[in-house]
Amino acid sequence: MSRQEQKLKTRRAIIDAAFSLLDEQRSLSSISLREVARAAGIAPTSFYRHFKDIDELGLTLVDEAGLNLRQLMRQARLRIASGGGVINTSVDTFMEFICAHSNVFRLLLREHTGTSLAFRAAVLREIQHFIVELTDYTMATTGLPYRYANLQAEAMVKLVFSAGAEALDSSTEQQVVLAQRVKLQLRFIANGAKEAAGL
Repeated sequence: MSRQEQKLKTRRAIIDAAFSLLDEQRSLSSISLREVARAAGIAPTSFYRHFKDIDELGLTLVDEAGLNLRQLMRQARLRIASGGGVINTSVDTFMEFICAHSNVFRLLLREHTGTSLAFRAAVLREIQHFIVELTDYTMATTGLPYRYANLQAEAMVKLVFSAGAEALDSSTEQQVVLAQRVKLQLRFIANGAKEAAGL
């Protein structure tokens, strides 16, 4: 393995270790550099070869969490293109993500209202990426003008993130009921946007 490959492997180990330390009790601000280094199997001094400090690692985690979720929703759109319903497929994919990667979503959720201005700004950027992508997709598939597509996308993203927060601490049965409720609420929003736009 080349030196560059080893460096990337260690960086990945640090990121994965940090994600593994986040749970319903722990936020980014409560994990220490030493804990992350220990979980990654490296010396604390080695941490600084990859990140300036724990805050820089935190921003990387937020970026990665947002990217993971965006990639998943892009995959959902591919499933839609092959015959799945837009709202059903999107909500089901989102719920699958929360179940499989609860720590990743919990990070976005918690830091969205956390004490760090830098983390809050990073999460807001990620949410804005979602809104932009969904706006473009909505305009391309429904014919809604930008203003209505953007308002619809913003309402949908906020609703789904809020439902995701509820899903984190719900049983499987409760998540199924929640998903059905969210699908219906999203249809209300989509139909309202069409009505407002005169389509």
